[in-house]
Amino acid sequence: MGIVLRILRWNTWQARVESVRVLILAPFSGEGVAELSRAGVDAVHESWLDTGVMQDPEELGERLSQEGFDAVIVEGDFLFAETFDLAPGVGFAGICRAALNQIDVDGATERGVAVVNTPGRNAAAAAELTIGLMLATARRIAEADRYVRSRAWQSPTAPYVELRGVELAGKVVGVVGLGAIGRRVSGLCNALGMNVIAYDPFVLPSRAAESGAVWCELDFLVESADVITLHAPPPQDGQPLLSADRIGRMKRGCLLINVSAAELVDQDALASGLRGGRLGGAGLDIFPTHPVEPSYPLLALDNAVLTPHTGGATEETISRHSAAMSGDLLRYMRGERPRNLVNPVVWERRRGS
Repeated sequence: MGIVLRILRWNTWQARVESVRVLILAPFSGEGVAELSRAGVDAVHESWLDTGVMQDPEELGERLSQEGFDAVIVEGDFLFAETFDLAPGVGFAGICRAALNQIDVDGATERGVAVVNTPGRNAAAAAELTIGLMLATARRIAEADRYVRSRAWQSPTAPYVELRGVELAGKVVGVVGLGAIGRRVSGLCNALGMNVIAYDPFVLPSRAAESGAVWCELDFLVESADVITLHAPPPQDGQPLLSADRIGRMKRGCLLINVSAAELVDQDALASGLRGGRLGGAGLDIFPTHPVEPSYPLLALDNAVLTPHTGGATEETISRHSAAMSGDLLRYMRGERPRNLVNPVVWERRRGS
């Protein structure tokens, strides 16, 4: 079945290259859709943000087949092997994310479906939110806002005592993870006059230096940084990178920023550190549950700034992933290898068929 289906998908694409039909379930820019239309692509755009609906993977497969789609682009929806079994005419699957946990890549590869993602699409947005959370915790901006709104500001001098903060310039910031976001954060911190140290087991010290950071071991970073910001994937072994022991060894008053994965931090130790003063503040964009449980301890802490997973929520993020995805779909149509092809073995098979 595998070889025959792969050849069928490829031949179908070659025969229909002038009349490709794509279903776009991701948020997509008007220019991205227009670019596809100008190239003769029949693009049906139904963003999940507009419909509020996530597709059942098998029902999606049936629809893709019944309505003659040759490609599908998603952001929040899931694409399983069963989806592609039900839609043998689909040869291109786009994921408007860097992560691939929403698609069965092995299943797609076995069935000859090219998978394309959009790495770095939200790097600028997430990095800027990271800096915003640093400033908010260091200068206690959320507390100050509540102070004014609650009409507690009666004395002209009281806020100078009650809401005194710290400056970021001259502080040591420890960046954990030097992917697209971590590298950008390093550059922004340098611009603020901070001294950047970084830990990433997959990055050489010379590569860290290119980002304006000095590479170091994690324990040195934990014990040396005034601010720690996390930009790493969830731990594969399930053990938090910032354990209770490591949180206990942080500098007193250290600020912790996490826009990456809640599993990286021991949540009980985090709450304890904030209550006891080991940590000066925390800025979080991700949480152990969604929505946040009413019992989540940081909800009651004034020195925690919490945002609802909006790290990538900018118009520019949508524009970037739209441009990247539409460009790769058009390359695929022209017989050119997509730039962000996840499973190159599919391309090599097709070129040799």
